Amino acid sequence: MKNELDPGKILQAYDNIMAHGTDTEFGKIYEGVEAFSDYDGYNVFMRGNGVELKVGFHNTYHLEYDQEHLRDSFLKKVALLAK
Repeated sequence: MKNELDPGKILQAYDNIMAHGTDTEFGKIYEGVEAFSDYDGYNVFMRGNGVELKVGFHNTYHLEYDQEHLRDSFLKKVALLAK
């Protein structure tokens, strides 16, 4: 990826999803992005449209996806949710 992700913006998007989303089995979903955390809250996850993003301790992150265009679309949506 050209640009590194801003974990602060990712966490803003996560907070927005948790505040405005509807309940799912794992967490909440808003605007097509599901957000949830592990039991201790150290890791947060967001997923949608075939992409999963994990943000861990010390602002580390990992993106899993099969196609770059899906990743790009997902990251644009996350950026909009961070506003």
